Amino acid sequence: MNEARETLYRLVREKAILKQDVYHNTLEVFANLKSVLAETVKDISANYGGNDSRVEFHFRDRGDFQAEVKIAGDVLVFYMHTNVFQFDKSNNLWKSSYLKEHEENSYVGIINVYNFLSDSFKYQRVSDVGYLIARIFVNKENHFMVQGKRQLGFLYNDFINSTLDKDAMRSIIDSALLYTIDFDLLAPPYENLQQVTVDEIQSVTTSTNLATGKRVGFRFGLDEGML
Repeated sequence: MNEARETLYRLVREKAILKQDVYHNTLEVFANLKSVLAETVKDISANYGGNDSRVEFHFRDRGDFQAEVKIAGDVLVFYMHTNVFQFDKSNNLWKSSYLKEHEENSYVGIINVYNFLSDSFKYQRVSDVGYLIARIFVNKENHFMVQGKRQLGFLYNDFINSTLDKDAMRSIIDSALLYTIDFDLLAPPYENLQQVTVDEIQSVTTSTNLATGKRVGFRFGLDEGML
C-alpha cells in the first residue's frame, strides 16, 4: 500500500510539473506568435501594392488564448488550447529515440488555426462555419510540427529537429495565409438549398441561419490535403 501510494505521489509530481512546463511554454510561444501576426499584418497592409480602401487588414488580440487576423474577405482565428496532450502511441514519432528515450517530449500544447469568412463576423451570421486548416504542436523544448492542409501538412513535420522560433512562426503564418487566400468560396450544390424555413428567410437581414462557409455542402477532409 505504501509503495503504491509513493508511486502515485511521484507520478503526480512528475506529470503535474511536466504539464505545467508544456503549458507555460505554449503560452509563451502563443504570445510570440501574436507579435509575429501583428507584424505580418502591418507588413502586408503596407506593401501589398493596392490602394483600394475596400480591402482591409487587421490584427486583433483576443486575450491569452485567441487572436484574429483579417486579410481581405477572410479571418484566421488562432486559438491556443488550454490543455496539454500526448502523442498517440500509434504515432510514428514513437519510433524515434527522441520520444522512446525521453517520453516527456511527447507531451505537447496545441494551437489551432481556423479559417472563417470575414462577413460571418461582420453580419453576425452565427450559423456560418469555419474550417480547421492547421494545428501546431509544441513541446516543452520548443520542438514543433504542424498538421494541416496542403503545404501546411508537409513543410513542418520534422518534430525531432525543428524548433519554433520567430522565423518558423513567420513561415507558418505565410503558409496559412497563402492557403487561405487560395481557398475559395464555392457555391454549394443546388439541391442543398432547395428548402428554407420562414424563420430562416426572415432572419436574413439580421443574423441569418442559412449557414455559409467556403465548402458548405462539399466534403472538406482528407481528400483535400489534410495530412
